[in-house]
Amino acid sequence: MLATLIDSYFHCVLRRPAITLSVVVLLVLTAASQLPHLKIDASADALTLEYDQDLDYFREISKRYQASDFLVVTYTPKGDLFDPDTLRHLTALRDDLLAVGGVSSANSILDVPLLYSPPVSLLEVTRGLQSLSDKVADNDVDFAQVKQEFLASPLYKDMLLGPDGKTTAILLNLASDDHYISLVRERDGLRMKRDETGLSPAENLRLEAVTEEFLALRTLSAEKSHQRVKEVRGIVGQYGSEATIFLGGVSMITADMVDFIRSDIVVFGSGIIIFLVAMLSIIFRQWQFVVLPLVTCLLSLVLMLGFLAGIDWRLTVISSNFVALLLIICLAITIHLIVRFREYSGQRPQASRTDKLRATVQVMFHPCLYTLLTTLVAFVSLVVSGIRPVIDFGWMMVIGMGITFVMAFIVIPAGLMILPATNNHYTGDNTAAFTLKFSRFTEKFGGLILVAGIVAAITSVIGIRQLEVENRFIDYFHPSTEIHQGMLVIDQQLGGTATLDIILRQGATPVSDKEPIAVASDEFSGEDSADPFAAPAAGTGDAAGDEFALGDPFADDDPFSDADPFANGGETGVKPVSSYWFTQGGLEKIQQVHEYLESLSQVGKVQSLAMAYQVIGDLNQRAPNDFELALVRQALTDDIAGVLIDPYLNDELRETRLTMRVRETDPNLQRAELLAKIKTTLTDDFGFAPEEVQLTGVLVLYNNMLQSLFRSQILTLGAVFIGIMLMFLVLFRSLWLSLIALTPNLLAASVVLGGMGLVGIPLDMMTITIAAIAVGIGVDDAIHYIYRFRHEFSREKNYRAAMHNSHASIGQAMYYTSVTVIVGFSILALSKFIPSIYFGLLTGLAMLAAIVASLTLLPKLMLVIKPLGKEL
Repeated sequence: MLATLIDSYFHCVLRRPAITLSVVVLLVLTAASQLPHLKIDASADALTLEYDQDLDYFREISKRYQASDFLVVTYTPKGDLFDPDTLRHLTALRDDLLAVGGVSSANSILDVPLLYSPPVSLLEVTRGLQSLSDKVADNDVDFAQVKQEFLASPLYKDMLLGPDGKTTAILLNLASDDHYISLVRERDGLRMKRDETGLSPAENLRLEAVTEEFLALRTLSAEKSHQRVKEVRGIVGQYGSEATIFLGGVSMITADMVDFIRSDIVVFGSGIIIFLVAMLSIIFRQWQFVVLPLVTCLLSLVLMLGFLAGIDWRLTVISSNFVALLLIICLAITIHLIVRFREYSGQRPQASRTDKLRATVQVMFHPCLYTLLTTLVAFVSLVVSGIRPVIDFGWMMVIGMGITFVMAFIVIPAGLMILPATNNHYTGDNTAAFTLKFSRFTEKFGGLILVAGIVAAITSVIGIRQLEVENRFIDYFHPSTEIHQGMLVIDQQLGGTATLDIILRQGATPVSDKEPIAVASDEFSGEDSADPFAAPAAGTGDAAGDEFALGDPFADDDPFSDADPFANGGETGVKPVSSYWFTQGGLEKIQQVHEYLESLSQVGKVQSLAMAYQVIGDLNQRAPNDFELALVRQALTDDIAGVLIDPYLNDELRETRLTMRVRETDPNLQRAELLAKIKTTLTDDFGFAPEEVQLTGVLVLYNNMLQSLFRSQILTLGAVFIGIMLMFLVLFRSLWLSLIALTPNLLAASVVLGGMGLVGIPLDMMTITIAAIAVGIGVDDAIHYIYRFRHEFSREKNYRAAMHNSHASIGQAMYYTSVTVIVGFSILALSKFIPSIYFGLLTGLAMLAAIVASLTLLPKLMLVIKPLGKEL
């Protein structure tokens, strides 16, 4: 069977090359027709852990408290912010932004109600308040007083006006899509059940339908979001002459990430193609050997991209790097084939081209196959990382490398059969003289090489122990990008960037969303008087003689005189108040937590019911009691309640929400430590049970990803070394040869990881793949070298002669491919995404360490251990 397949291969490729290439071109054209459908995904769903329950809870809380997505427009005028001309300019900008599709409302210094300039009474609060825009229209405004309110108000300080008194923000609230959240939660739930217990046929069909519907909705949402960001940028650009304006927010970052990915694909692809032409021209100096590798690489890439587009497998900021890797690895395979073909051409000038190509393929198939398999093991190891974009990257590379291998062994020999023969035979070049220097150095200074290897290993271990995962999201982007500049302004002037929510629930037992909450009659027994929430007799509601009648803030014009604040509905439509958290005791507890959070240097703006409590106390000129709190809550207009209460309280679930933003630029920020500290303080110092406290938000999701990196690094490295070691044992059938082949690559990966730790480069979603990729690609050189070394040793039975002969032959191809890989990865430095830059440069460094080790340490180990038997 195998012999039949081999004969069929040679018959098609060498006897019918034109037909074979025509079939390949037709297949590639079919794939190319799908390229317009290729999609890029930079959503949170594509950048989180698999089955992240914290992500699901985050979505649930966002839906529960109507925390929809938003865009932030920071505004720093050239003149005084509270100058009438500046406010008119800001108003025009806000009005234009409100006209953008998908923007449901805007919050700014122009729109929010003013309570302290001048101070208003509680009665005025219940009747509605004026905003700065209203006061300007009425020509009744004290700008100094208004500015002081925005600087000092518990509601607005560090949120709508920065401490510099000039930088403000327009918060554009985007219409939420509950259907989107419902679909993704249902999809994730079915996926988890599928992997844990399995699905019924009906559930499988439902999962397919939900996944298809969700992807279509996400595509549509992404297109609308990208267009909205583009429109907002266009508007902002028209106002840039009078102020420094930046755009921020998750939607903007997502849109820009998509643009970065597209730009990187174009830049990487173009840069590597230019590099390929230059490199091949320098190495081979014959146009046939430039065109064929280039065509092979491009055909492989188009075929892979068309495949991804056809099955709607979307690229992320991580997996998009497979384009550069695929081109580099494809080039490495084609170089090995061409170098071997030219070597045969020099050794057998009288042989036919068919015989030379047959011999080339027969000799190179096994080492190329083994290098392919070991590299596949490296990329398959990424699947255990648990991080969605890393998993996608691994699988894409596995499929892409399989396509590359097949294309190389079809296009190169078939193309050489069709293209005109070269004008002269291979006469060698000076590369062999260069690579022979390494073998002579190894022979003369072998002891020094072993000592250097040991020192490098020890230093690497020290550096690896210093590796960290803490890194600032803002540092992912070049300082010249709007993402970086906008995040910097928001972080330093407007209360921080990364959101963190604390959900405090009264009682340990969760309450169903649909279950009515019954309030115990003694819940507020701390009061000396009878329970103020005890249901009065029907038709009553007389508060005469009640201790709360003294100092009643509504005595002059009581808005509650005709409505019982404790009646269960009735004609007035007043809703019963049944939340512990909106009592004096509950609010004081929240206020203590609020003040503690504000005391943390890493925490910026904190928002909670404590703000409402302070505002009511300020306006009441003393801390309100439970009765007054109940009255105020019943009387608040919807717009005031939407600011003071609704975002922070859920009566039915007996829970309250404290939301804050963390300063990414704080030098002391350690996310895991901060989250653990907050959780411990709330349980140990404030007396909450662990089940009553839940942390959520972007900070939690990002920390989950970061903390998984160490585990992922260990898992991926462990998987790749075990997999490659097993393959070496099968390939070489020798434990010593397997260990020798693995040692230089293990050292190269360790050097890079250790170097990262010593210079303070943290692990991120990109850099955790470096070690596995470096080993997977680096072992290619070790396999080719040992494969050739065994051949040379079998001829002369002399280790030193085998070493020199191997350096002079396969050493050339190793040198060519290594230079290609190193320079190719360095092209990633042109990216605007900092992790991609680190990935390219550090992987290039790892490959440099791998080739040096393969040309020095590996042959020295062969000379010392003598794994092939005794010399003659």
